[in-house]
Amino acid sequence: MLEFFGQLVLATVLGAFVGLERELSKKAAGMRTFALVGLGAAFFTIISIIASEKFSDAKYLFDVSRIPSQIVLGVGFIGAGLIIFHSSQLRGLTTAAGLWVAAAIGMAVGFKIYLLAVFTTFLVVSIFVVFWFIENQLVKKLASKPPKDNQEL
Repeated sequence: MLEFFGQLVLATVLGAFVGLERELSKKAAGMRTFALVGLGAAFFTIISIIASEKFSDAKYLFDVSRIPSQIVLGVGFIGAGLIIFHSSQLRGLTTAAGLWVAAAIGMAVGFKIYLLAVFTTFLVVSIFVVFWFIENQLVKKLASKPPKDNQEL
């Protein structure tokens, strides 16, 4: 039982870590939201595993993948609610994608795939931070420069 508590704490911490960049960027979903998504996904996954063990005899047809598959759909639905159009610009897509991955991280923790969950957390945070830097420093600056007179369009 203590391992389950540790899993829930780990999923919460990893989710919060993923949400840290969103929090610092003042996005709608921040550390608390991401922590809750990671925690909830891990908890539902643990429930699924416990239920599959508890109801493993032939009179119950319990599929351990049913609950996790609904996590994927449910968090996708929550993420869709974050995506809005504002002045003809799409906003919230990165945060929605981050929430979806935070749920996957929580599911990995729930299934005791710890190293993969930690590595994926590192990748997500790297994507949020490094790609943000690349977008702001390179792409947007290049896109805002007007073409020189002698260049072809």
